[in-house]
Amino acid sequence: MADIYDRAKRSQIMSAIKGRGNLSTEERLRKLLVKNGISGWRRHLHSLPGKPDFTFPKQRVCIFVHGCFWHGCPHCYKPPKTNKRFWREKIAYNKKKDRRDARQLRERGYSVLTVWECKLRNEDAIARRIKRFVSL
Repeated sequence: MADIYDRAKRSQIMSAIKGRGNLSTEERLRKLLVKNGISGWRRHLHSLPGKPDFTFPKQRVCIFVHGCFWHGCPHCYKPPKTNKRFWREKIAYNKKKDRRDARQLRERGYSVLTVWECKLRNEDAIARRIKRFVSL
């Protein structure tokens, strides 16, 4: 079925939709941080590029929790079998934006850690990794 809007109008409509983030995955990491006594973090600082999911302002550390599908996880991403071109371009754009956000944060003096959704299964390893990263 053809879209009733032209490309520019559809883009305007879609950009007005505000997502709420990857809440279930972020919530899993939040619970992991609390459970392991990792404190000093803030969520979604709008003043920073990419609005990191978790920021440790004193340590200048940002953590992004990436959903495996939406960010093209190198470990487990499987592209959809339909509309291949759209998804290839969409995931490529997301990856490019992720790299840009991380670069801009590093330029501001932040260290950046990416936690993949699939890796949250091993909570102990993720907690150790975050503790080491935050104590840099």
